[in-house]
Amino acid sequence: MHDDVRAQAPEVIPAPSLEVAGCGEVPSVLDALIRTVLSGATTFENADKMIKGLTKKFGVLTEGIGEGSIDWNNVRTSPIEDLVGAIRCGGLGNAKAKSIKGILDMVYQENIERREAYLREKQTGEQADVFAAADKTKGQKDLEILKTDKNILSLDHIHGLPADEAMRQFTKYPGVGVKTSACVILFCLQRPCFAVDTHVNKFSKWLGWAPEKATEDDVFSHLEVRCPDHLKYGLHQLFIRHGQTCEKCRRSTAEGTDSWRKLEECPLESLLNRYDKRQSKAKPKPPKKAKGEKPEAEPDVKKEEQEDGADTTGAKNGPAEDGMEAGDQVEEGSEAKEDDDIKKEGEA
Repeated sequence: MHDDVRAQAPEVIPAPSLEVAGCGEVPSVLDALIRTVLSGATTFENADKMIKGLTKKFGVLTEGIGEGSIDWNNVRTSPIEDLVGAIRCGGLGNAKAKSIKGILDMVYQENIERREAYLREKQTGEQADVFAAADKTKGQKDLEILKTDKNILSLDHIHGLPADEAMRQFTKYPGVGVKTSACVILFCLQRPCFAVDTHVNKFSKWLGWAPEKATEDDVFSHLEVRCPDHLKYGLHQLFIRHGQTCEKCRRSTAEGTDSWRKLEECPLESLLNRYDKRQSKAKPKPPKKAKGEKPEAEPDVKKEEQEDGADTTGAKNGPAEDGMEAGDQVEEGSEAKEDDDIKKEGEA
C-alpha cells in the first residue's frame, strides 16, 4: 500500500534544505537537533515557515565546513527578539526561541572547552579530559579546533556514539526530550532507534505492543528493546504514512462516519484493536427539540484532522516531524501558554 516509503535509511544523508524543516535527516548534528525542536508541536507547513524565516534573518554558511547549514552562531549572538520574530510564524515563538538560545549557548561553551582541552593535549601529550576524546582521531580533534576557530557551532563529536549514550547527551539540552532525541539518532546519526511520534504511538497500542495507557516515552522504552533494529526506520515511516492516509486509521475518522465507509478494509484490519475509535466518537444526530428551542451545538469530528497533517514523511523531502498530540497544534502567530507547552519535551 505504501511501497514508496523507505524501509531503510538512505546511504547518504541529503544536504540540508532551506525550505523544508524535516526532522533531523541532515548531515550536521546541531542542525538536525534544532530542526527537530522547531518541528515539535506544530504542522510541517509551520515548521517549514520557521526554517525560511531563520534563513532569511540569519543567513547560511556558504562555504567550507558546515556549508549549507543555517549560521547558528549568528543566531546565538543575536538578540532573542530577532529569533522570536524569525520563527513566530510557526507558533510557540517565545518558548522555542528560549530553548534554541539555551542549546546554542551550551554548545558554544562546550566547543570552547573541547578546543582548549585539545590544544592542551597537543602541548602536554596528555589525553584531553573532555567527553569521548579517547575515541577521536587526531584529525577529528583538529577539525573540532578548526570549527571553533571559525565560529562554527558543532555537535558532530556525537557522531559514532551508541544510541543510549547519544540519548543522554541530547536530553541534557533545554527543550529536548526523548522524542526529539530519538528522531535525531534515527535520521541524522543513522542509528537504529524506535522514534515514537503520534502515529507510531497509536499503532503500537492498537497492535497490542504497548499498554493502552502507556505514555509515548513508555512506548519508546519498551519497543526500543523489543523491536528489531532493522525494522525501526521503516516502521516509523510506514506508521506515519498509514496513519495519515488510511481512512480507518486517521484520527479524524470513527466508526459510522462517511470517511470511515470510504475504505472497505484496512490492510491491518485483522491485527488492530482501535479501542479509542468506537461508535461513540462518531458524529451523532442532534436530538429533536421542541418548537422554538435552539438545538445544541453538534460535536465536531474534524477537530482531530489537524493532527493527521502534523507528522509527515518522504513527501516533504524528509522524515516525520516530531509528533504532536491532538490539541498541541498552535495556529500561526499564537503565543498562548508557550512557557508551559515547551516544558513537555524537557520534562520528558
